[in-house]
Amino acid sequence: MDERLWFKHYDEGVPRTLTYPEMTVADLLRKAATNFPSNPATIFFGATMTYAQLKRDVDRFATALNALGIKQADRVAIDLPNCPQWIIAWFALQTLGATGVMTNPLYVERELEYQWNDANVDTVIVFDRLWNRVQKIRANTPVKRVIVTGIQDYLPFPKNLLYPIKAKREKIWVEVPRDGSAVFFKDLVAQNQPNPPQVKISPDDIACLLYTGGTTGPSKGAMLTHRNIVALVQQVHKSVLARSKDGEERMFAVLPFFHSFGLNAVMNVAVGGASAMIIHPRFDVKEVLKSIHKDRPTFFAGVPTMFIAMNQQPDVDQYDLTSLKTCFSGAAPLPVEVLEKFEQRTGARITEGYGLTEGTVAETCNPLHGLRKIGSIGIPFPDNDIKIVDVETGTHECPVGETGELILKGPTVMQGYWNKAEETKNAIRDGWLFTGDIAKMDEDGFFFIVDRKKDMIIAGGYNVYPRDIEEVLFMHPKILDAGVIGLPDAYRGETVKAFVVLKPGETATAEEISAFCKERLAAYKTPKVIEFRDTLPRNMIGKLLRRELREQEVAKKA
Repeated sequence: MDERLWFKHYDEGVPRTLTYPEMTVADLLRKAATNFPSNPATIFFGATMTYAQLKRDVDRFATALNALGIKQADRVAIDLPNCPQWIIAWFALQTLGATGVMTNPLYVERELEYQWNDANVDTVIVFDRLWNRVQKIRANTPVKRVIVTGIQDYLPFPKNLLYPIKAKREKIWVEVPRDGSAVFFKDLVAQNQPNPPQVKISPDDIACLLYTGGTTGPSKGAMLTHRNIVALVQQVHKSVLARSKDGEERMFAVLPFFHSFGLNAVMNVAVGGASAMIIHPRFDVKEVLKSIHKDRPTFFAGVPTMFIAMNQQPDVDQYDLTSLKTCFSGAAPLPVEVLEKFEQRTGARITEGYGLTEGTVAETCNPLHGLRKIGSIGIPFPDNDIKIVDVETGTHECPVGETGELILKGPTVMQGYWNKAEETKNAIRDGWLFTGDIAKMDEDGFFFIVDRKKDMIIAGGYNVYPRDIEEVLFMHPKILDAGVIGLPDAYRGETVKAFVVLKPGETATAEEISAFCKERLAAYKTPKVIEFRDTLPRNMIGKLLRRELREQEVAKKA
């Protein structure tokens, strides 16, 4: 972007180019614990842990992992909801130079088995409620060690004692046997002194694998380096949070840490500024409003569904939300009326941005204190370059106002896809990441997403890939053909619809197909609408014409 446009939009103090320290992800925590040891690091259902205490438990857990045989570059899966243990596990792995494999706790056995085999995961840190799920597939994966923890491990007294009683009453308690088949997180932290080995880690080493799918082929592990993540933290602090001071922010952490948005734009950004993290395992609108009222966060990152839910909560005016100063919305467009209503209620300012896992999470945003264009994804973060190029060849830059594929270059672009050289070559060309999104730039240098080159669906903030669902539908013995698209949804952004053609002579109900999918897919991927068809539109070589299906749906509502 032309520097004249840059300084026209951002605060004068936001530089176009940054100087990045030669740091690793573990250094972010070391710095926070050194400079702000008594500041709260995590607030979890009333239990507060300071940065000094967090660093102590990270070092104890890293010491224990090393004793178990986990070494530099080993792939270790974190299969947990948001909780302090997630953060401890993450920074312990980064301390050892191991690679975190981010695993969605909603995954079913088939999805877990694919991911852990693809990444060659030998150790899993798992939520106790998921124990049975892991045991079912363990023999079919490289997993040697399973470390188990539960919500109760970091709850304050007496909640830590009452939670198991409540969970047993609600029949959600899972008793993990102490027969050697599992190691317990709490024991590892309690039994070890904080004495992790000194490991030489390069900023260019891989910090994590974040799996992202596509419309062709299985999901791929995006390799993010320490340099990628540290650069993203610097970019956010020098732009979105340019007016904040280290040690003063309180960040609401409800976006899942296994996702690039929650991992990098919330957790790592929070630690990079020694901010307190108010942690919630899931988004429950009532609990979130209560927590904002009580815990007084200053920063909230979310997806449009969350802002819509808070606006629509009948008793929202009973809660004081005015502690919020900055909100970041991503993953899908935020309706203008939702943004305006939330800002009026809270006094906060919402900035919308754009990013993707392959770019660490965020590449652009609307300047928080400068010119803002609602409906736009804003302008690039410092050191990010963005171009709009022709869709056919990707070699010709499009003029202002003309649509084309959005490509980007910068310090947060991934190293590539894990063990997928050809896919990496297709995605990154001459240092430019080809996003697959169709966009345009206006005369002020603001970018607008127009369409998707890919057919990805974003439902409630989650990325859903049609082919993943279609593959499951084709497993059903009665189904001859299937296609999946996303439909606009006022609450979830998009909802998943499946079109199904049954084999001759077969009969089935939508409920039957839905139940089949629920056993094999995470809940957010399961089709919410199922339509039976005699045929599906395909071209001469048999490719499903999803665009035609979408156009037919639009015509129905016209």
